[in-house]
Amino acid sequence: MDSAVKALVRASSGVVGLALAGVAIFLLIEGLPALGAAAADLPLNASTIWHLGLPLAFGSVWASFLGLLMAAPVAVGVALFITWYVPPRLSSVLGAIIDVLAAVPSVVYGLWGLMVLAPRLAPVYAWLGAHVGWFPLFAGPASASGRTIFTAGVVLAIMVMPIMAALCRETFARTPETSIEAAMALGSTKWETIRLAVLPVGRSGIIAGAMLGLGRALGETMATAMIISPTPFLISVALTTSSNPNTVAAFIAQNFPEAHGIQVSALIWLGLVLFAITFLVNALARRIARGFGKRR
Repeated sequence: MDSAVKALVRASSGVVGLALAGVAIFLLIEGLPALGAAAADLPLNASTIWHLGLPLAFGSVWASFLGLLMAAPVAVGVALFITWYVPPRLSSVLGAIIDVLAAVPSVVYGLWGLMVLAPRLAPVYAWLGAHVGWFPLFAGPASASGRTIFTAGVVLAIMVMPIMAALCRETFARTPETSIEAAMALGSTKWETIRLAVLPVGRSGIIAGAMLGLGRALGETMATAMIISPTPFLISVALTTSSNPNTVAAFIAQNFPEAHGIQVSALIWLGLVLFAITFLVNALARRIARGFGKRR
């Protein structure tokens, strides 16, 4: 029986690996023709496909980083609250409510960000531009519509927070009872017990959850496409202006319906770029999480 289960697990892993390799090979073969295309044949008349890919890759990483930066502290706080500060019955209810956020379609988040969040953040952007516009993050004229890269980052943070909170919650719940009892026996308060016993054990889960959330944010399409008001080939860290770098996923969704010929190859090549970034992020997450697991 053990041999059969082992063979089944190996076969399942092989299928996943073959599917991943098949996607990568398809993207590579279909995207290669775009590398030698003329400027007039590419979307938005880019001079080369390399000039097209770099700003979009930057926009994807920048928007996802902003979302991760806002989501990570909230996710850890939610996981600690559910695990340590509420009764077990209420804990399961709150956990289910948080998990429901992960099931909301991205287009709903996009509509909410566009019609509710963006107009309410526009006055904040105007105030930041007027008072701290000298700082690079708030430089430039503020967006009157609120459709900025920061608004997209807030929406992405809400979208990835449930995934991160779920992983952190499971990691915190597996903290050895001996470690908790030892900390309490030494007279530690609840917060000191969390800081000394729970957080060190859950560090690998926090990092893995953060990287998985980053991977989800990198591939998000509809929410960013609906919120960001993009400027072609822009690389900028400004958060509150109406000129924003676009993301790879949003650019593909916006241009694929009307693309033809070599333009399709260009968009597929951009898909390969996003595939590579996501793959590297997840590989890095596994390496970091494994490293912290060994230290424990």
